[in-house]
Amino acid sequence: MSRVCEVTGKRRLIANKVSHSNIKTKRAKQINLKNKWIFDPATGETVRLRLSTAGIRTLDKVGSLTKFLKKKFR
Repeated sequence: MSRVCEVTGKRRLIANKVSHSNIKTKRAKQINLKNKWIFDPATGETVRLRLSTAGIRTLDKVGSLTKFLKKKFR
């Protein structure tokens, strides 16, 4: 399973690790994913999602999963 937020679509970032002697090597910065059970009052169902912490805050701000999807796919 890939490490992608199912709400925001965030993925890992590729960055340079820089040593004391300024040698640069590639590294991957992983996102902060959490498994969450989200209850949707419009459908009455509970859905398990892999969300980043930013995605969790987005759903809290909008109110519900259905409201977020309507706003995103107008």
